[in-house]
Amino acid sequence: MLRRSFSLGCCLLLGLVALPCPAMAEGWKAGAAKQKITPPEPMWMAGYGSRNHASTGFLNDLWAKALVLEDAKGARVAIVTLDLVGIGRDLADPICDQLQKKFDLNRSNVALCCSHTHSGPVVGRNLRTLHYDLVDARQQKLIDRYAEHLREMIVDVVGRAIDALAPSQISWGQGTATFAVNRRNNKEPDVPRLRAEGQLAGPVDHDVPVLKVTDLGRKTTALLIGYACHATVLDGYDWSSDYPGFAQSELEQQNPGCTALFFAGCGADQNPLPRRRVELARQYGHDLAAAVGAALKSQMKPLAGNLAAGFTEIPLDLAKVPTKEEIEQDTKSADRYVAARARLYHDRLSAGQTVPATYSYPVQVWRLGSELVLVTLGGEVVVDYALRIKQDMGPANTWVAGYANDVMAYIPSRRVLTEGGYEGGGAMVYYSLPSPWAPTIEKTILDAVRTTTPPVR
Repeated sequence: MLRRSFSLGCCLLLGLVALPCPAMAEGWKAGAAKQKITPPEPMWMAGYGSRNHASTGFLNDLWAKALVLEDAKGARVAIVTLDLVGIGRDLADPICDQLQKKFDLNRSNVALCCSHTHSGPVVGRNLRTLHYDLVDARQQKLIDRYAEHLREMIVDVVGRAIDALAPSQISWGQGTATFAVNRRNNKEPDVPRLRAEGQLAGPVDHDVPVLKVTDLGRKTTALLIGYACHATVLDGYDWSSDYPGFAQSELEQQNPGCTALFFAGCGADQNPLPRRRVELARQYGHDLAAAVGAALKSQMKPLAGNLAAGFTEIPLDLAKVPTKEEIEQDTKSADRYVAARARLYHDRLSAGQTVPATYSYPVQVWRLGSELVLVTLGGEVVVDYALRIKQDMGPANTWVAGYANDVMAYIPSRRVLTEGGYEGGGAMVYYSLPSPWAPTIEKTILDAVRTTTPPVR
């Protein structure tokens, strides 16, 4: 009798051990891979017009990383994170075309997200009239060569992430980090005092999204994190992934074998303040990693349900199309950026082309399971969009990324557009667009987010 009871107890215990946890029961697979993309030689750096020579040093590496998720029905999505100021559609489109041909990944199922570090290289024609058109022929050749090699490396890293697909447990949660400051509403020298007094002004988004992937042995294999803040702590001539890179490195050190990936939120009007010192970049990276750590210790939700992806490109109206006479006049401008943009459109008109009245803008929405929604928007998106989209779709389960798929300009809300300033229209010249956006921009984008959101599968 005792022997029989013991045998029965062992069977029950083994049965309990074999029972899958809720996340395992969903049948998820995940795979991650990373590729160093730090330029091997001095190149012109992206993000600041004040730089007057190529890079001279190195602080920490730049990376391309890929995370591929596959649900129980075999649907896949791939998110690629890049330690770069941005990429344009001239690079994004051929990358996605190759991913479609090689791995059968539809355009809607690929998200290309940039950290917006200002200590990486110029990439192709991104920020054309700030950089590419004003550097010498040797630097242009280096920029073109780097962009082509980058395309190959991104396709390769996605392929390696697919090869690494394995049964996984996936969960998600959210932390908080407070170093982002609304730069339109606070003067930089006043920030330490205003922070100490609790008087910082303007909208912010301090949420830290966290997606955790573990293998069936419960070892963390990937962490996808986000934050809405410019990666502009540093402005020197050393290659650096800025605070997002330091955060990812810390998380990978804490979790050996883990690939940590970062996407930038809607932080176009958010700065890490104070800044301009390496120790501050390290500190903000540590603060972000600590926010992720706090989320991991909280009640993470298992990812349940299936994947669904939507993608569209919508025409965003520009406020004005300059006349041929206005373009001719601008070619003589004392502002070298205005003159460079005017020369670009003068050459196009001379070739029989027209000045665009709209721009084809990417909007992408993923359902990661039945609850979590990831919205990815092109351009440098101001924080108002994230706050509005979260309000509409649910702040507890909606993540919003900017700088995704095509970084073509600042994307102001109607409020910021009306207020004007750098984000409201002044920065358009550096992206080679002929005028500020039309007042319909916010409604057009928000409508597209709603219609692009796929139903729960």
